[in-house]
Amino acid sequence: MAKYKRILLKLSGESLMGNQDFGIDPERLSDYASQIKEVHEMGVQISIVIGGGNIFRGLSGSQKGFDRVKGDQMGMCATVINSLALSSALGAIGVKSKVMTAIRMEPIGEFYSKWKAIEEMENGTVCIFSCGTGSPYFTTDTGSSLRGIEIEADVMLKGTRVDGVYTADPEKDPSATKFNEISFDEVYSRHLKVMDLTATAMCMENNLPIYVFNMDVKGNLKKVMDGEPIGTLVHL
Repeated sequence: MAKYKRILLKLSGESLMGNQDFGIDPERLSDYASQIKEVHEMGVQISIVIGGGNIFRGLSGSQKGFDRVKGDQMGMCATVINSLALSSALGAIGVKSKVMTAIRMEPIGEFYSKWKAIEEMENGTVCIFSCGTGSPYFTTDTGSSLRGIEIEADVMLKGTRVDGVYTADPEKDPSATKFNEISFDEVYSRHLKVMDLTATAMCMENNLPIYVFNMDVKGNLKKVMDGEPIGTLVHL
């Protein structure tokens, strides 16, 4: 039995680069797809949000002279490219998926609806939500929080390149120690960057727990679903 029945999996766009400097690494994409299939075969209802930082990030674009709104819209388009790539990779290994967009762009993707998404997941389709919230000034973390709350997910699984939440950035501070679990209040008081503040506040206010783990290690997604303590649980 899987620990969670319905999940929102948040993936980093940067992680899709693998060892490249830009774009999508086919090997990393294939690895993610196979991990998702492994969990899908456990009967878990799966929804996914992918960032677009491997292609374009609106905030960094605005710092280079782009209009912020247009920059964020470009970032939304980047998430669609990543979502289509993951959908294609899942289809290649026999997993049915559907890309849903927060902005109308049929036939590239279906316009997002909570009820349609839940129906698709209950019928065994993996739903991939793109375009964030559909509005500028919101990150894909906030888009993930919003979608996770809307579809009544049991948990948001935040797949990153580190294996949980630490007292400091473990890539910069070797003395940083890992939390097995931590409350939302402590995340705030310690100023830990699990997600941006808007996303974290939404999860806290709506009691959507976040589980942070390293998605780049093969088999880790299934370990999370098996209940193995490989990451950090953030909860009320």
